[in-house]
Amino acid sequence: MENLLMTQREMTARDWAVDAAVMLLAFAFGCVQLMLTASSIIIPDLALRQYLGMVNVVPDLQVFVGLAMTVVPLVLRRRFPLPVFAACLVIFLGLQLKFSGFSMTVVGPLVALYTVAVECGTVPGVVCGVLAVLSLLFGDAPMQAASMVFFTRFQNIALMVAAVLAGYAYRTHAAYVHEVEQRAAEAERTREEEAARRVEEERVRIAREVHDITAHSLSAVSIQLAAAERLLDRNPQMAKEAVSTARTTAKSALDDIRSMIGVLRHGDDVAETVPAAGTNQVGELESYLRGAGLDVTLDMEGYDRAQVPAHIDMALFTVAREACTNAVKHAQAHHATLRFAVEDGAATLLVADDGVGCGRPAACPGQDEPLPQAADGAGHGVAGMAERVRVLGGWFAAGDAPQGGFCVRASIPLKGTEA
Repeated sequence: MENLLMTQREMTARDWAVDAAVMLLAFAFGCVQLMLTASSIIIPDLALRQYLGMVNVVPDLQVFVGLAMTVVPLVLRRRFPLPVFAACLVIFLGLQLKFSGFSMTVVGPLVALYTVAVECGTVPGVVCGVLAVLSLLFGDAPMQAASMVFFTRFQNIALMVAAVLAGYAYRTHAAYVHEVEQRAAEAERTREEEAARRVEEERVRIAREVHDITAHSLSAVSIQLAAAERLLDRNPQMAKEAVSTARTTAKSALDDIRSMIGVLRHGDDVAETVPAAGTNQVGELESYLRGAGLDVTLDMEGYDRAQVPAHIDMALFTVAREACTNAVKHAQAHHATLRFAVEDGAATLLVADDGVGCGRPAACPGQDEPLPQAADGAGHGVAGMAERVRVLGGWFAAGDAPQGGFCVRASIPLKGTEA
C-alpha cells in the first residue's frame, strides 16, 4: 500500500523547485482562464452571458483562494502522485459546485493525472483517468444551458484523456532512453572487457616469446661457453671466437627481450616499431644448431615468404625456434632437418632430428597423412607450439617419427587466418 501512495523517487532540491514552479504556473494559468471567462471579453453580450449562467463580475479573493487550493498539492506530485491526484480532483469538484457560474480550471487535476501516468505506470494512469472522467460527467456543477454544460464537460474530459496519453508517451520514451543508455553502457563495458582480455592474451603471448628467446639464447650461450672452456688451453683463438659468438647471442637475446618488455610497458604502438622475427632469420637457427654440433639440412626451396602473411611466417619461425631449442637440449641428436614449404594453400613446417624420441610413436604422421587436431609430445614448450598453430586454424603434431628420432610438424592455411 505504501508503494502505491508514495514513490521511491529520491527528490533533490532541484526537483522540489521544479514542482513548485509547475504549481505556480498552473495557478497563473487558472487565474488567466478565470478572469477571461468571468469577464465580458469572450462573450460580450450580457443577455447571452446570463442565458449561459455566467456571472458578469470579477472573481473575488475567495474564488482565487479556492483556485489555489486545487493546485497547491502539485508541489508533492512526484513524491505522492496518487494522493495528490485525489486531493486535486476532490477539491476541484467541491469548489466547482460552491462557485457555480464561475468556470473553474481543471489544470490542477490535469497535471496530477499526467504525473500519475508518468510515475505509477499505465494501469494506475488509466484507472485514475476513468475516475476523473466519471467524476467530471456526474460530479461537477451544471450550467444553465445544456450546450455550455456539454462543451465544458467535453473539454475537461478530452484534456484528461490527453493527460493520460501524454503521461504514457513520456513514460515509454523515458524507458526507451533508459534502455538505450543501459545497452550503450553494457556495450562499453563489454568492449572494455574484450579489450582487457585481448591485452591479457597478448601479454601471455609475449611471455611465451620471452621464454622462447631466453631458452634458445641461453642454450646457445651455454654451448658456446662450454666449447670455449674445452678449447681454452688447446686453441685459444677458437675459444675466443666461441666466447665472441656467445656474447653476440646474449646481446641479441637481450635486445629481443627489451623489445618484448617495451610492448608490455607501452602497448601496441611500440610493437609496430619492433622488427618481426620471421623466416628471414632462419639462418640464425641453422647457425645455432651447427654451433651445438648438429649437422643441419635446411630446405627453403618450396617456401615463398612473399606469399605467406607476416603473422603466419612469424608463427612458423617461433615454432621452429622452439623445436630447435628442444632438439639441442633434450634430443641428444646428431642431425636435424628444417623444412619450410607452401603446399596446397598452406604454409608447412617440418623440424626433425635423429635423437631420443618421446616414447609416443606415430605422433608425427607421414607426409601425405592428415595432421591430427592436437597432439601431446615430450619436450618443454610443445603445448605452446601447438596452441600457436591452432589459434591460426592450423594443424600441429609432435612425437616420434617412424624412422626414429623426434619430429615436429605444423601446417597453417594461408587464407582465413588474417590477424
